[in-house]
Amino acid sequence: MKTLTFLMLASCMLVGAGATHAADLKQESLEAYKARMDWFVRAQYGMFIHFGLYSHLGGEWKGEKVGWYAEWIQASRNIPAKEYAEIINDFNPAGFDADFIARTAKDAGMTYLVITAKHHEGFCLWDSAYTDFDISRSALKERDLLAELSGACRKHGIRFGLYYSIIDWNHPSQKPSLTGDRPMQRWGQTRFDKGRKQEYIAYQTHQIKELIQKYDPDLLWFDGDWVSWWTLDDGSELYNTIREAGPDIIVNNRVAKRSSFQLDYVTQEQQHFATEFPNHWEGCYTMNKSWGYKKHDQNWKSAQTIYDKLADINQKGGNLLLNVGPDGNGKIQPEAVALLLETAELLKAKPITKRIPQIVEVPGIIEK
Repeated sequence: MKTLTFLMLASCMLVGAGATHAADLKQESLEAYKARMDWFVRAQYGMFIHFGLYSHLGGEWKGEKVGWYAEWIQASRNIPAKEYAEIINDFNPAGFDADFIARTAKDAGMTYLVITAKHHEGFCLWDSAYTDFDISRSALKERDLLAELSGACRKHGIRFGLYYSIIDWNHPSQKPSLTGDRPMQRWGQTRFDKGRKQEYIAYQTHQIKELIQKYDPDLLWFDGDWVSWWTLDDGSELYNTIREAGPDIIVNNRVAKRSSFQLDYVTQEQQHFATEFPNHWEGCYTMNKSWGYKKHDQNWKSAQTIYDKLADINQKGGNLLLNVGPDGNGKIQPEAVALLLETAELLKAKPITKRIPQIVEVPGIIEK
């Protein structure tokens, strides 16, 4: 019998001797891992949804167009947390139609979906018991958008995933470094007030458990692991928490440090492997130039470009997670919908066969 133990994965999935307490990672048999990953392995194509307070702004701040990604507008304009939080008073995505979104994903040929439950801005798309900076303070306080979308996904046979950022520009424990010239440098790195890291870790853990209990996601998608204070140990502990709270949930490798952690699968962003990769992986791409909704971004990829990326990724053993950014009213741009459906026609005309990675000789898997 072959056994996959996280004690032994240090040589394969956790780079660097002594980098983490690998012995503390939850054990799982190879057979159990394969069973848990089965739907993801058979999947080829998913929908990424970036949606938050930034969607209301649409890439503009006080009448001026803002460069770079729309969801980083707070960083691009150095907007203080208190001022940024006021956007919640105008946020009213009454046009959010979960059934339309899930049905569009299905019509596009997608089999799973991931929505930003909490991006770097810290705003939560659900009514969280651990913060007031959530949708319950908006005009949509009577609705539960994540429950609506989860239900629509179940109805249409789409697997449901939630994105959660490790960093949080709103939480009082941490502040942007404001060091460097670029938004990623100044806001991508956050710093804790003295002694407050564990306070935030507890907050984060409570929220992850809350999301699991409320929405029973199939997948949890993490981001922000690049911050210097987030360690392999921190990621391993959070991974264990998820595995205990939701044994069947699939987690992307950014739960820890993407450069050295490969469980449960590897995530590539705005690029993908040039050759076949031996383990499970996913490449995520925007349809234009931004993840969040940006009014003046009309740099759409063609349906043929999307099809070609999907084919290349699938043939190298990965999945394509393709992004849409609903506007402040909660609606996906018609240009994006049209491209998804046009790409679906190309798929019908020329179906793509995915190469399935055969994980049989990974260092750390031994015969017993």
